[in-house]
Amino acid sequence: QVQLVESGGGLVQAGGSLRLSCAASGSIFSIAFMGWFRQAPGKQRVLVAGMLAGGTTNYADSVKGRFTISRDNAKNTLYLQMNSLKPEDTAVYYCNVVIGPGRTWWGQGTQVTVSS
Repeated sequence: QVQLVESGGGLVQAGGSLRLSCAASGSIFSIAFMGWFRQAPGKQRVLVAGMLAGGTTNYADSVKGRFTISRDNAKNTLYLQMNSLKPEDTAVYYCNVVIGPGRTWWGQGTQVTVSS
């Protein structure tokens, strides 16, 4: 019902920047939450940055001051601007949308690799 297509991942050097995009389509009314999660090999998926419907944002302590979550309503796209990247940021990044009670949708994931 809802499709989230991610793009923008890749290989960058430490200190570099990437901008992830998540284009949404389908029945995306009544969005309660939008966010970015990441999962490194052998680790659990964790929240990186989130945005409530009213625009309030929150970030994991590890990315505060470096990452910025934003949304372009005209393009129906969620973004994650990642600056000053570190090797520990290496992971598969997933965009996430929560619509109404108990409905969660995930993007396909995009690999971010930061070399030192």
